[in-house]
Amino acid sequence: MLTTCVIAGGGPAGAVLALLLARAGVEVTLLEKHADFLRDFRGDTIHPSTLQVLDELGLSEEFHSLAHRKAYDLSIWTDDRVVELASLRGLRTKFPYIAFVPQWDFLNLVVAAARRYPSFRLIMEAEVVGVIREGGAVRGVRYRDAEGEHELRAILTVGADGRHSDVRRAAGLVPVERGAPMDVAWFRLPREQGDPEETFLRVSSGHMMVAINRETYWQLAYLIPKGGYKLLQAEGIEAMRASISALLPFLAGRTEKLKGFEDVSVLVVLLNRLRRWHRPGLLLIGDAAHAMSPVFGVGINLAVQDAVAAANLLTGPLLAGEVPESLLRRLQRRRTFPTVVTQAAQRLVQNRLIRPALKGSAKPLRLPVDPSRLPVIGALARRFIGFGVLPEHVRSPSAGE
Repeated sequence: MLTTCVIAGGGPAGAVLALLLARAGVEVTLLEKHADFLRDFRGDTIHPSTLQVLDELGLSEEFHSLAHRKAYDLSIWTDDRVVELASLRGLRTKFPYIAFVPQWDFLNLVVAAARRYPSFRLIMEAEVVGVIREGGAVRGVRYRDAEGEHELRAILTVGADGRHSDVRRAAGLVPVERGAPMDVAWFRLPREQGDPEETFLRVSSGHMMVAINRETYWQLAYLIPKGGYKLLQAEGIEAMRASISALLPFLAGRTEKLKGFEDVSVLVVLLNRLRRWHRPGLLLIGDAAHAMSPVFGVGINLAVQDAVAAANLLTGPLLAGEVPESLLRRLQRRRTFPTVVTQAAQRLVQNRLIRPALKGSAKPLRLPVDPSRLPVIGALARRFIGFGVLPEHVRSPSAGE
C-alpha cells in the first residue's frame, strides 16, 4: 500500500497532525494499535493553547459541547492554608481556563473531524513492527493487524506513538533520561454534594495528591516515590486508605470504595527527550520525541503544538512529493526550545517541591502573598501554563478554501 504520510499513534500529536494534513489535501494514513481510544487515566488537561488551535480549526463549539469542567485557578492545599499559584483569568484569550475532558472524547472529536476529508484514512488495531528502509532513508512501516502483516510505504513516516514508541525503537533512536522522583497511583472515589468545586494539589509532609473534579467522581493522583509502588502494595490498601483520609478528610467515609490495588492504575513517570527527532523520511513528535512529567499537565498541549508546527512546515513539501531532511531538522530546532524550557521548569518543581515533600522534608509554604497576586510572577505563570513557551497557530492551508 502507498500513502503520502503515515502516522503511527492515534494520540493527541498523531491525531491532530493527521487532521491538519488531511484538511490540506495530503493523503495521510493514521495507524492506532488499539481497538478504540478508551484508556483511563490519560492526560486530559486541555490548555488555552490547544483550545486556540481547535478554534482556528472551527472545532471550538464541538469541543465545548463535550462534557468538561473549566479550571480558572490553580491552587495548592497545605496543612494550614490554600495557596493560589496561578489564575488564568487575566489571559488575553477567549479561553482563560483549562478544560478537563477525557482524552478519548478529545481524540474521537479530532478523528471525526479528520474523517470529513477524503484524503484521511484510519486503521485501528494496527501495531507497527518495523520501518521500511531504502537507500539510507525510511520509506514507510510494516504493521500487523488481525489479518496479518502489511507494508505501508510513504514519503514521510511520523512516529507519534508515545513514550514507548515502536517507531522510535525500530529506527534505533534512544531518548536521554532526565529523571523524575515520583510515580503516580491513579484511582477514583465518588464525589458528593458539598465537596470542593476546584481541582487542586494537596501537599503534606511525606504525601502529595492531585484531586480532579469529574462532577460525579474524583479522579485522584496519589504521588509515590519513584519505584515505590511495590512498597505501597506491601503496606496494604488499608494504609493507603488511611493516608487518603488524612490528606482529604472529606473523603474519609468513601475510601472503602477503593476495594484493593486492582482499582489502582500506576503511571511510571518519565522525563526524557531525543537528541535527534528525525532521520531521512522519518520524524518523531510528541511523547515519542520528548516524554513529559505530569507537572503542569502540559503533555497533551506540547504534543499538539508539535503537530501544528509540523503541519505548518511540512504540508507544502508533502503536497509536492518530497520532504528534505533539512526541513525535519528545522522543525526540531523550532520545537526543541519550548521542550527544553518546559522540562527545565518541570525538573525545578520536581526537585524543589515534589522530592522534598515525598521525603517529608518540604518546608511549609509560608508566603506573605499568593504568587498569583504578584503582578510579574502572576503574569508569567498565567502565560506559561496557558500558552507555553512557543504557542503555534494553524497556518497550514485548507483544501476546501
